[in-house]
Amino acid sequence: MAIILTGIQTDLGDPFEKAVQIAQKQLRVHSQDVAAAYPVKSSIDARHPHRIKIVYSVGIELKQNEEAILQRANIANASLRKNTSLDISLGSRPMTHRPIIVGFGPAGMFAALLLAQYGYRPFVLERGMDVDARVQAVEGFWRSGVLDPKTNVQFGEGGAGTFSDGKLTTRIHDPRCGYVMEQLAKFGAPAEILRRAKPHIGTDKLRIVVKNIRRQIELLGGEVRFGIQMQDLLIRGGRLAGIVADGQTIACDQLILAIGHSARDTFFMLLKREVPIISKAFSVGVRIEHAQSVIDQGLYGKFAGHPALDKGEYQLSYREGDRGVYTFCMCPGGFVVPSSSEPETVVTNGMSEYARNGKNANAALVVSVDGSDFGWKPQDGIAFQKNLEKAAFLAGGRSYTAPGQTAKSFLENKAPAMPDRLEPTYALGVCPYHLNKLFPEAINRMLLVGLRKFERRIPGFSGSDSFLTGVETRTSSPIRILREEDYQSPKLKGLYPCGEGAGYAGGIVSAAVDGVRVAQQITSQYAPVEK
Repeated sequence: MAIILTGIQTDLGDPFEKAVQIAQKQLRVHSQDVAAAYPVKSSIDARHPHRIKIVYSVGIELKQNEEAILQRANIANASLRKNTSLDISLGSRPMTHRPIIVGFGPAGMFAALLLAQYGYRPFVLERGMDVDARVQAVEGFWRSGVLDPKTNVQFGEGGAGTFSDGKLTTRIHDPRCGYVMEQLAKFGAPAEILRRAKPHIGTDKLRIVVKNIRRQIELLGGEVRFGIQMQDLLIRGGRLAGIVADGQTIACDQLILAIGHSARDTFFMLLKREVPIISKAFSVGVRIEHAQSVIDQGLYGKFAGHPALDKGEYQLSYREGDRGVYTFCMCPGGFVVPSSSEPETVVTNGMSEYARNGKNANAALVVSVDGSDFGWKPQDGIAFQKNLEKAAFLAGGRSYTAPGQTAKSFLENKAPAMPDRLEPTYALGVCPYHLNKLFPEAINRMLLVGLRKFERRIPGFSGSDSFLTGVETRTSSPIRILREEDYQSPKLKGLYPCGEGAGYAGGIVSAAVDGVRVAQQITSQYAPVEK
């Protein structure tokens, strides 16, 4: 357990020990009573430009009874954070076959890990390749423009999150988050993720973590096969009887479907099999890129570059009626990366390494869309995404070069300009293009509104050295694969739609949590698999 004290302020340049001393004074304890003290969260208060403050939430673990100390202190900014553990119950029904998991992104990976830890020996199929082969394929695409549709930024070990900033922030408050974070740290993520409010792993360290988790699953009797794609479902009497993968039939009556948000061919197969699916809102737009120094200066003013300050990071949003414009997946010190998974399409994403030491920062700048923009059938949202991606490919010259322009030229509706000093990081190159030709008017209008609003928040956000790269379309799944309270499809027992691709998550942690949630449902009904 730990006592968390919020709102602890220190001057810029003060050591963290100063915050600990303030926390100890508020709790009325001495330093010898403290077993451990650490920052849980830190933020910058720059409202007074001549005296910037760092605001901490401080975690204090005591050698004494923490509940009694907290009660005695009786202060409003302190609370007790208890350690949580998963509630795992094991059922008694025998399993006819080992559980199969399709997809080895965060949802599939954590479902497999939990099942393996409790003796269920899961069998995992992933259409993409293992992380080492995947890195070679992705970096090869970034160098040559030769795309592998089976192994890319979207498909392969670790899912789309493997090529990202590795953010572990989530808005869900589920006790399973603790399990997910503990397992990530156990298998190679920095230990600080257990204590930071805005933890990240970085793409470089995340690749190590996913490989270690896979090895643990295999050590516990599970099996992970790469380069194998599920092509069809076998159904008998309204229940799942098996799957077809790369032309081979595999008997199966418990299938966790963790296919990710880009498995469009699988979505269409499910529709053909009359698995209930509905359209879902998502967002589309561009990647916006700045010099990291511009963001630091805009956020910190004259204190930019101070060694006590982290790389500047932002999250901006604005809403008019039912439509919002916002930034998403911000990557300090990162890169805009080519992220296509289908031939003759251009898709962008953002990526940072753990050190976040690149010269530029980038984020998705996107606008919410729903069926009123493209139609209410599940396939309509998929088509809307794909049409934007194909239009971007054509705009870039049919070579995976991305279309783009400065934010200033977009705002002024002038000839698309390239930045003066900023060097765009999109690996396959960018070419000037009027991005407003790609999007419907409603999206263009909200992008313009957002750029104007956000410039007031961060000076330089929408200037002549701010660059927009098109298009960002894979913010979340365009569909939701329906499931009931037991997490199974309402019309196909034994099928468990799971994670971001099924429409039940939005990031690494929430997807992993959903995988754990579904795995727990299976363990509660069935006994472990006999070897």
